[in-house]
Amino acid sequence: MSGISDVARRAGVSKATASRALTGHGYVSPDTRARVQDAARALGYVASSNAASLVTGRTRTIGVIMPYLNRWFFAEVLEGIQDALLEHGLDLTLYDARPGSHGRRLIFEDFLARKRFDGLIAVGLEPEDRELERLVAVGRPTVSVVGVGADSSAITLDDDAAARRAAEHLLALGHRRIAFLGGDPHDHWADVDRRRLDGYMRAMTDAGLAHEVCHIPSAVTMPGGYAAAVDLLSDASRRPTGLVGVCDEVAIGAIIAARRLGILVPGDLSVVGIDDHEFAEMFALTTLAQDPRAQGAEAVRVLLDHITDPGAAPVELQLQARLIVRSSTAPVDRASSAIEANTGRR
Repeated sequence: MSGISDVARRAGVSKATASRALTGHGYVSPDTRARVQDAARALGYVASSNAASLVTGRTRTIGVIMPYLNRWFFAEVLEGIQDALLEHGLDLTLYDARPGSHGRRLIFEDFLARKRFDGLIAVGLEPEDRELERLVAVGRPTVSVVGVGADSSAITLDDDAAARRAAEHLLALGHRRIAFLGGDPHDHWADVDRRRLDGYMRAMTDAGLAHEVCHIPSAVTMPGGYAAAVDLLSDASRRPTGLVGVCDEVAIGAIIAARRLGILVPGDLSVVGIDDHEFAEMFALTTLAQDPRAQGAEAVRVLLDHITDPGAAPVELQLQARLIVRSSTAPVDRASSAIEANTGRR
């Protein structure tokens, strides 16, 4: 197998020049770089990542830590991260930090301390035992997706605004009895749930409907949304005409519950979710869409900026959700629908 000495000999340069030309570190004239690269291709030379690390002090590996691997949002973010890293020729080391697990403790107490990466992307690490602060203390550039806190850059969705727009969509359709379904104070994502609940409550209060605010807690899953919705919708005395799900999975669970109870969606009940989950189109769910893959790719871009310039100040990018109207929402009645009135379909 050819080595760097063979490449240097074929290109007529020193080993040091050949190394600079292939790693991109240090000045080499364009003609010399092209000559070295041609020699490497001709010899089938593949640079050793270990050797490159010794020269540059970098591992060309990015650590990614997240609490769940089997949930839609996390899987989508991970794909966005991986695609972006592949474009830059970087490796990925994934840490599965399930809440409450022995593995999570080992990750924070042992594996991260080894610093076998150039930077970290933390996905969905809500403040728990100051974990985000502990990541920053590792001494590598860190970017969080969703998680808040610590002196690090963050890519987040404006959850408050997303839930507020969801409620406002129902209000514009004439709904007044609107419930917010989902959010468990003991859940790992309690902060996200709280921000979305706050947005819903703000929309209801601004519309003069604070007395109609109704929050039904549930696990942030389809089964959780289904169970909570069965209990809510089976009681005719408190049944809402509109429902905002803390996420699409909860909203889809509510749609399934309504159908099993003989409640028509959207004839008797309008449902809005948040996320644009992969099942949202199948259930014709109106939703506030976010783009987890784009968030993952943006986290890589910001992290690479910090690796290139360690002194760069932390940034927070707050993304806005986009309303996608499908057939899970309709006017409570045409006379009270601002949307129907504005489109002239009264």
